[in-house]
Amino acid sequence: MRLLVTGGTGLLGNNVIRSALDRGFEVAALARSGSDHPALAGLPIRVFSADLSNPDSLKPVFESRFDAIVHTAAHIHIGWSQMQESLRINRDGTKTLLDFAQKQDTHFVHVSTVNTLAIGSQSLPANEETTGDGQIPCTYVVSKRAAELEVKKAVEAGQKATIVHPAFMLGPWDWKPSSGKMVQALQGIALLAPSGGCSVCDPRDASDAILNAIETTPTGRHFILGGENITYLELWRRICHQLGKRGPFTYMRLPGRMVACTAGDFIGRLTGKEPPINSAAVTMATQFHWYSSERAIQELNYRFRPAEDSIRDSIEWLRSHNMLRS
Repeated sequence: MRLLVTGGTGLLGNNVIRSALDRGFEVAALARSGSDHPALAGLPIRVFSADLSNPDSLKPVFESRFDAIVHTAAHIHIGWSQMQESLRINRDGTKTLLDFAQKQDTHFVHVSTVNTLAIGSQSLPANEETTGDGQIPCTYVVSKRAAELEVKKAVEAGQKATIVHPAFMLGPWDWKPSSGKMVQALQGIALLAPSGGCSVCDPRDASDAILNAIETTPTGRHFILGGENITYLELWRRICHQLGKRGPFTYMRLPGRMVACTAGDFIGRLTGKEPPINSAAVTMATQFHWYSSERAIQELNYRFRPAEDSIRDSIEWLRSHNMLRS
């Protein structure tokens, strides 16, 4: 199996590469940073240095042949700015890769996000068929939905493709870091947690399901790759406990959220650079992004470990790579 993984230095992409190598796949990675990135050091893979927003840089990729493509690369910004950059990478970059896959009759696994799906409730987690919406139409949601639309168009035109929707991923090989930033932030003082919740999944478990999707080729199917549904308050408390710290004592209520939203948006307008804490991010954190992974469990043999294990392994990995204080 000749496999191309985009976003090879990211949390999920790097785990997919390692899982694929364990299965004996012949793996190539697409990464903007090239082969010098520590995430790829020592791995027996071919590395293409390319940028999805620059189709000309992808020419060496298009001269190769692959049996499958796992597209994990994305521009992630939870906010209102960076829309055009996000669309160039998330939507247009996806279409460019789909055109390539269609010419080669290559199976395409598109890594989307649960943030493109409808939101359920605490009592009834959403699944792939839940109707409605509820998502905050921020840059990330809009651009990832636009990318999904390109995949759906390609499927209608005969492309073999599967869409997976990972939830909040926490685990090892988080080189950037991505979700590891939350762990890093909780080394400081954390008195209040967001009032919503998320579904915690491990990138190692998600990687196994993605590779199973390639081997079973479920064209046109959507699969949620979630895990334990948990409030942010409980998640932060568990992380803090493993960090050896006192966790937050309650969640942030409406007055505090209003202050955070106003301050973040004001700073963004003043500086021209939107901070991570802004009205889109704060509002999204009040929602319960709780999902059911039953379809993936039944059709992709998806299995997810306890969130406690993912938290532990994330912290240990970050510490071992000097990304956390001892």
